[in-house]
Amino acid sequence: MVDVKKVYDAFIAQGVDFFTGVPDSLLQSICAYITDFTPEEKNLIAANEGAAVGVAAGYYLATGKIPLVYMQNSGLGNAINPLLSLVDEKVYKLPMLFMVGWRGEPGIKDEPQHKKQGEVTIALLEAMQIPYTILDEREELALQQIQNAIVQVKNESISHVLLIRKGLFGKYKLQKEVENDYPLSREEALKITVAHLKERDIVVSTTGKLSRELYEYRTALGQGHARDFLTVGSMGHASSIALGIAIEKTDREVFCFDGDGAFIMHMGAISNIGELAPMNYRHFVFNNGAHESVGGQPTVAFYLDIPAVAKACGYKHVFVAKTKDELERILMNIREVKGPMLLEIRVRIDSRGDLGRPATSPVENKHDFMNFLKNG
Repeated sequence: MVDVKKVYDAFIAQGVDFFTGVPDSLLQSICAYITDFTPEEKNLIAANEGAAVGVAAGYYLATGKIPLVYMQNSGLGNAINPLLSLVDEKVYKLPMLFMVGWRGEPGIKDEPQHKKQGEVTIALLEAMQIPYTILDEREELALQQIQNAIVQVKNESISHVLLIRKGLFGKYKLQKEVENDYPLSREEALKITVAHLKERDIVVSTTGKLSRELYEYRTALGQGHARDFLTVGSMGHASSIALGIAIEKTDREVFCFDGDGAFIMHMGAISNIGELAPMNYRHFVFNNGAHESVGGQPTVAFYLDIPAVAKACGYKHVFVAKTKDELERILMNIREVKGPMLLEIRVRIDSRGDLGRPATSPVENKHDFMNFLKNG
């Protein structure tokens, strides 16, 4: 394993002291260390990976110094446009160092949403003609690789990706935890919400622990899983998936169970929801102010007035719940209001250590869900 303090010190020693990106579980320890030991203005957790590349570009233009952008390999999809049309040597030739978690690496067990991305990660980097280094598990060699990559970035004014394999970094736990003392956990709020759903209601749930909690609770209730589309990947797009369903299934209520990080990642989607104004659209944002699934790094969600943003984008009704009583009261009357509507549920950072994962495959979920949409 590689000590994250030594990695961080290697970055700083080479003048790389500005960090931006979206946290990843494979980068959890190094991202936590960066968060704890870097001034806030020097570590920007971006809305999405493409935005992080834009921030890094601005930093380089203002300082002439090399920025570091961190992300999961799935985030390369968000970053391709600025990588090829802004950063590339045939355009502005902006030097950047990237640290990318290699989820779904061939031969390493991982969740289904990471398999294809893992298989094509190397080919994708090669297609974009971006040099990369698979960081070695031997610490001394890894530190030398980092130094060599930074030297190349500086000398050739190009990008370079450090690919991070599962288990590479030693453990480090985030010390700067998000201030959050809301009484409800996300799972408690979810159970209260599910209790108010009807037999024909349609649910689209977001990436991460929320979908896992929903799956386990449906199992515990013996309800099956056909009513829920579990968006296991494609972070930030659950609201758009729900919109596509809502405009076709106008006689059914469609509930999007979203997370704060996912909501922010592609927040522009709510402008389409507001403009189309499907009356059956119910958007619930479970907001704990953190990227909890990948280490607890903060989002900016507690600095946003999410209901006001939704209202400005055309949502007909918006609500906030911070306690069980508030949530129950809103849910009791939720069907009396026309959508699109948004409910922000503020919850604490808290999830079970024994939380499982769906036992059914995404394809099985798709078939069951489509049958429910057709016959439910």
